[in-house]
Amino acid sequence: MTGLTQPSSDQRTWNLLRIGGVWRWVFALGLLIAAVLIWAGVLFAQLSVPVRVLIGVVPVGLAVLSAWGGMLILRRNRKGRIISLILDYLAFVVCLAVSLQRLGVFVGIDGLAANFGRGLLPLLGLFIAYLIAAQADRFQGKPEVQERLQTIGKWVAIVSAVIFLLSVGLLGGLWAMLQHLLEPLTLIFVLLTAWLGFMVWTVGRGPAAVFLRTTNAQTEMLEGYLFLSPNFLGFLFFFAGPLLLSLYVSFTDWDAFGNKNWIGVENYRRIFNLDIKPLASPNQPLTEAMDATRYDELTRFRFLGKDYLVGAEDKLFWISMRNTLVFCLLAVPLSMIPALLLANVLNSKIPGMKFFRAVYFLPSVAATVGVAVIWQWLYNASVGYINYAITLGVNFLNNVFHLSIVDPQMRWMSDARVALLAIVIVSAWQTMGFNTVLFLAGLQNIPKELYEAAIVDGAGRWMKFWKITLPLLAPTTFYVVTTTTIQALQVFEQVFVMTNPPGSPNNSTLVLVLYLYQNGFQRFKQGYASAVAWVLFIVIFIVTLLQFRAQRKTGAYDV
Repeated sequence: MTGLTQPSSDQRTWNLLRIGGVWRWVFALGLLIAAVLIWAGVLFAQLSVPVRVLIGVVPVGLAVLSAWGGMLILRRNRKGRIISLILDYLAFVVCLAVSLQRLGVFVGIDGLAANFGRGLLPLLGLFIAYLIAAQADRFQGKPEVQERLQTIGKWVAIVSAVIFLLSVGLLGGLWAMLQHLLEPLTLIFVLLTAWLGFMVWTVGRGPAAVFLRTTNAQTEMLEGYLFLSPNFLGFLFFFAGPLLLSLYVSFTDWDAFGNKNWIGVENYRRIFNLDIKPLASPNQPLTEAMDATRYDELTRFRFLGKDYLVGAEDKLFWISMRNTLVFCLLAVPLSMIPALLLANVLNSKIPGMKFFRAVYFLPSVAATVGVAVIWQWLYNASVGYINYAITLGVNFLNNVFHLSIVDPQMRWMSDARVALLAIVIVSAWQTMGFNTVLFLAGLQNIPKELYEAAIVDGAGRWMKFWKITLPLLAPTTFYVVTTTTIQALQVFEQVFVMTNPPGSPNNSTLVLVLYLYQNGFQRFKQGYASAVAWVLFIVIFIVTLLQFRAQRKTGAYDV
């Protein structure tokens, strides 16, 4: 045995790193093959050629990066370690997700949830095991009894867990996974996942970092990105990815059933296509002023003594845009100003204020659909409590003060003049509690010494509110205005639930998100719906940008 020597720790680390460097070149070759398959139409054949060319550029770029990282590792450059960790980690996550899907794990979880009721009794055994083990603390002076009770509790827990897993069909699930594992493609993904995990462990562990002279700052950076990766990947796959896909779809005529033709900006042209024609008389018909087969009458107006007719190719879009902006202009102040006043009241130290804070916050955590159904019943013209309260109030005023007020008998959800206002009231009522909590948090951060100094100077309640509270609440107010505005521009659930059909009466409650839903999921115009969604995004972006600029001018960020 004297002639045999074990390789040193540095040598083993270097050997593993060399394997990682070679793997980077193999990884790059696989990405280049994937790019060729995409460009040849073997992969993503349903997409158009320009789109496939654009998508194929991504694996080519990653291949170049992977090859560069492999070269850096072989040169003992720590940048190669960072590149390898990022690429292998992302590939590991993708392969792991594909492996779990092909093994039927996600379907198995659904089956586990469906059979969960069968395992409730064994779960009771886990609770009993906990009680048995907890009794050991009562025998401090008897270690034998403590050990015996802990052992009994442990075995009861193990047996209960095994019975639970068997009750919910664990054996059947494991057998199904083994059958899937015998499929060649599934086996390839499982082995690739294991290999990528091994490479992440090899390049990411401590000896490799020391060998490549990685600094503590770089190590902390990698660990930070590792902790952020679940949220980042979720954002990438479930938000950024669908967002970019919807942008592509907005330039097509996709009908959600496979027919997807590139039509460029045709959807956007149709959305914004307006025509303005002068009228010979205020009541001149549309057919005499413009092409009625292409345009619908949107509105008429008089300017400098001349009447004009505005026609729109998509009249409903402009109606929904108008309703959305009106809803936003009404809902934002109604959900902010009362919230600010209410927060000032709840900021006092009167007994029972904690209870009222919780009560006012309850509408914000209640399900929007449930709230909409309740308010739909309250708005009922015949049996609703709102009209009933109005009738009682009108009768009281007429009888006591001998007035002649006529009971309006409001048709809240069937009158085009008030239907949108009714939904505004519901939305403001539900949002007010959350805004109250935000304002309350901002009020409690204002130093009490400022109010005490103002009292010494003789300031009253209104002066303290105007000169101290409002300026120091500027950052909170900006946040509340921004979030409430975005939420108001995206209103959907209340309109969808409370109006029948949605958007009625006479499209008076038709809002942009509802119009988007109708085009995409009722008329199956996914391309046009995506274009409407991006127009809404641009509107929200512009409104938010204007709020940022206005708030920056007021100096709210300096408070």
